[in-house]
Amino acid sequence: MATAVAFEAVTCAFGAVQAVDGVSFEIAEGEFFTLLGPSGSGKTTCLRMIGGFQYPTSGRVLLHGRDASRLPPYERDVNTVFQDYALFPHMNVRDNVAYGLMVRGLPKPERYRRVSEMLEMVRLPDIGERRPAELSGGQRQRVALARALINRPRALLLDEPLGALDLKLREQMQVELKALQREVGITFVFVTHDQQEALSMSDRVCVLNRGRVEQIGIPDDIYERPATRFVAGFVGAGNLLEGEAARRVAGTSQPVMLRSERIRITAAGEAAAGHSVSGVVKEIEYMGPFIRYIVAVEGAELLVNQPNAGEASCGRAFARGSAVLLSWPESACHRIGGDGP
Repeated sequence: MATAVAFEAVTCAFGAVQAVDGVSFEIAEGEFFTLLGPSGSGKTTCLRMIGGFQYPTSGRVLLHGRDASRLPPYERDVNTVFQDYALFPHMNVRDNVAYGLMVRGLPKPERYRRVSEMLEMVRLPDIGERRPAELSGGQRQRVALARALINRPRALLLDEPLGALDLKLREQMQVELKALQREVGITFVFVTHDQQEALSMSDRVCVLNRGRVEQIGIPDDIYERPATRFVAGFVGAGNLLEGEAARRVAGTSQPVMLRSERIRITAAGEAAAGHSVSGVVKEIEYMGPFIRYIVAVEGAELLVNQPNAGEASCGRAFARGSAVLLSWPESACHRIGGDGP
């Protein structure tokens, strides 16, 4: 498969600060590729270097095999959707979407024909005459997507475009954005600090930390088989056990990740399959779809997420101070830096 974007040992420094430090990766044509990391990890700087808004200090940024490290944005066949959408408030939706075509000199009938097609694609066929201030957050985001896609770029860059939306709308837009990417078939490079967004939408995820790549892989690998301590702690809710805690709980001196949802909690004294340890419930949190327990065991405290089985559970199956037994299959312990138990 052809490569849409490639970073070759890319570094970007701002004075003494290395925002991006020797980063290398490749993004395939038509891939939904996510740059995931906390604030200050370098993900937005990477996106800006792809878009031409920032130049690397060293290394090369290639777009479709061409060295684009020093090309200005208008010479790159990419478009960007920003978190604030950057719509022109004095223009209606139709003219906002058509703006790029107007700059290129397309005749008005052709511009408006393509705008109609694009607004149909993002499921906003009847709002062409409205101004951005008259739209909801989800509608503004779709208009921004339509404006970015109407020039038919070979890659679309998305800088936390769902960050301003409320939770329910954000989850809805995750599904719609992925469906749109499949429909148009172009490369999407998505920046987020939200692990759930990255795991649910991406073909592959690149986890960044302090300007360096921690791990690149499909969502399953990032979540189930974290390569480093940072990835194990940053992605998902789990128990990172090291040293004496790893030895007592998991029977190994090597750091291990034990995901909270893989642990079964039962009353003390019940039979358990696989590996098990005894403990005492310290805290209980009712989370809606699941009940979260913090259980003190010898050498550690374990986070346990159990599905909410209904009204009978309601977080009260085990009260604070209850003696419990925690158990999990041997395969649930992933050794950090290794291939499994």
